[in-house]
Parts: sequence; structure tokens; C-alpha cells
Amino acid sequence: MITTKEELENFVTNNWDQINTFIDSMQGQLPMPIYTSVDIRESTTRFAPVDNNLYPAGFNNICSLDLNVCSDRIKAAILQKNPNCQRVAIIPESHTKNKFYLDHLHTLKSIIAKHFPTVDIISPDLELFSNESLNHLGQLELQSNSGHNLLLIPAKQVGRNLLTSTETPYDVILLNHDQSKPLPVDWNNCEPNVFPSPFLGWTARQKNLHFSFYEKITNEFCDYFKIDPNLIRAKFIGVEGIDFETKEGLEKLGDTVELLKAQITEPDPTIFVKASQGTYGMGISVVKSKDDIISMNRKTRNKMDVGKNNIKFMSLLVQEGIETMIKVDSHPAEVTIYLIAGKSSGGFMRINPLKNSNSNLNSKGMIYKKYCISEICQGQDYQCKEAVYCMIARLSTVATALELSHIN
Repeated sequence: MITTKEELENFVTNNWDQINTFIDSMQGQLPMPIYTSVDIRESTTRFAPVDNNLYPAGFNNICSLDLNVCSDRIKAAILQKNPNCQRVAIIPESHTKNKFYLDHLHTLKSIIAKHFPTVDIISPDLELFSNESLNHLGQLELQSNSGHNLLLIPAKQVGRNLLTSTETPYDVILLNHDQSKPLPVDWNNCEPNVFPSPFLGWTARQKNLHFSFYEKITNEFCDYFKIDPNLIRAKFIGVEGIDFETKEGLEKLGDTVELLKAQITEPDPTIFVKASQGTYGMGISVVKSKDDIISMNRKTRNKMDVGKNNIKFMSLLVQEGIETMIKVDSHPAEVTIYLIAGKSSGGFMRINPLKNSNSNLNSKGMIYKKYCISEICQGQDYQCKEAVYCMIARLSTVATALELSHIN
């Protein structure tokens, strides 16, 4: 039985091929999402994924070597969806004033455009096209933080297709919109060429379900390789029926915090209370005890009550905090791994000088540092601790694939 972090690192780096073959077999039985990103914390005693994003928005933070890997793999993933693909569309988030997000869109479009003759950025959110920035074709002209020019083209549903003014259907549509505010599309009556699934946005998806599936997957994985599963995951409990506005259920939430603390052997643990449908780092509080829940002030309760696009948070994930040991320029950091079709393909470091090692780093003040993982190739053994990050990210994406099969 592998029971320590050091033993785990040695095992992973010396059995890289065998581990990936096993994960390949897991993924081969499931509908893999075309892309995902996984946030991973590393402490002095273990690793744990703390979030999984089905509609990642940070391709601009990936190093150029890894982007080449991403480009080749996204080509293969698209051709697997449609072997005759010529025309690709990307449906972005509606916050077009976020210039850093526009850098991401430019990068995502660029890596796809290496392989396909037509790559358009389109949106059925027609509210975006009601200002004076439109060109003579009715398209929205945008400029990213790095000065890249982009065109956002209006689209509407015609029968079972999403069409622009050219009225030529797209062969594959990549959804990069998390559906926390549903787009005006009848997805049930739309051609099934949209990936990832539009039915797994944050109006439907739950962190509680994801981490339940991750627990199931890691139990199977760790049983096979004789690994203590606590080395690659954090403890959690889901709780329902919480209303931060009326304070209904706060007593129950506080009791859940104490129940989770009782399961943790480390002294003075930190507990993350997360909205089960939260995204963009919203709906997260870091607490030490039940008293921190009961004594929440109005400002904190408002932050926990609603999130992006006014989603009301009623389901909570109470999760063991993993204190990050990673530092960049003396500031706390965590790793994000990007995956294409379930393969670890790139990543970056999220750093937050305004926070401490126990905090939520996906918040105001965060900055990014490129972090190449191109050496961590499938089919080769490398003496690299980063292989552990890739393994965990792949297992987390197996859990996301289970979510896809569960909802579909």
C-alpha cells in the first residue's frame, strides 16, 4: 500500500505508462469532453483537485510548446466528432468586455484555425449586437487585452442548425459558454454537433455530483494500484436547502462543517464552503468552524447567496481545505491543467499575492504564470513530479465524463 506523498510521487514517475494505460481504459468507456481544465492543490502531505471546468477560459495562459500539443489534439478530437469537418464555430461567453477573456478566445481560435479553413466566433445572444461597435455586416468588432482583433458574428437557430448570415451550417460547434445564463437555443432540437454538451452548464451541473464521481473513480484507481486514496483527494460533504438570504439552514451548514472537521486528522483544519453551482471562483467562503457560518455578516452572506448571472445558491459543497505548499515569488500558487479529450495537454500556475496558502486563490488579485508540461508525454516515463498533476487531472476528467453520461 502506498501511504505517503513521497511514495506516491516515486510510484507515478516510475509507472507512468501503466498508469496512463489504466486511465485510457477508463476513458475509453465514456464520452470524453472535448476540453476541460482542473485546478489542483498540493500540500506537504498530498494532492487534490479542487475544481473542474467544462468550459475552460484560459488558453492564453498556456505556453507555446503546450499550445502546439493542444492544437494537434483538438484537431484529432474535432475530426473524431466529424471526420469531414471544414467549418468550426466557437460560442463564447457573453462578457465580451473582459479583454483577458478575449485573449483566450483569440488563442483558442488560433490553435483550431491551424487545421480547419473556417473558424468563426458566433453567438446566439443577440443582446450583444445592439451597440454602435457593429461593422457594416452587423458583426461585433472586438479587441483583446493583447491587441488582437476579433469578430463576433450573430447567429440564430434555424430549424436544427445555428446559422449566421451565410446560412451555411457548421460541421462542429465548440461551446465555450458555461450556460449559467442559458442561451436562447432549443438544444433539444438542435443538431448534435455541439461540444461539450450544452446540458452540462451551471444551471444543471453540481460540484457535489462531480466530486462524488471523482471519489468513485479514485476508489477504483487506488484499489487497483494499492494507493491510499486520501493522497489524491480532499474530503467533502454535500448539503442542500441552504438560504443565505433568510439564514435558513445555516445551523445545518455549520453542523456539516463540524462533521467534516471531525473526519480530518490534521490539526486546525481549514474548510472551504463552496456553492455547488458556483463558477469563476464565486460563492466560496473559507471557514474554521460552525461559529464562522453562524456569524457571517450580511456582505458575506450576499456573496454566498447568488453567483454569476444571479444563480441562487441552495446546494453547498463543504470541502476539506488543502493548504498549498507551492510558492511563486513567495506568493501562494496552485496548478491548473488543461486537457483535450481527456489527455493532459497544457497548464499554468495561478498565483495570488493578496492571499495566504489556505485561501481561495481564484479571486481578486490572481495572476498567471505559464507552466509547460510538454515533457510529460503519453507513452514515456519521466522522473517528473508534475506527472502526478497530469494523473489527477485525467482522473478528474473521467469523473466529468461520468457527469456527461449521467445527465445525457
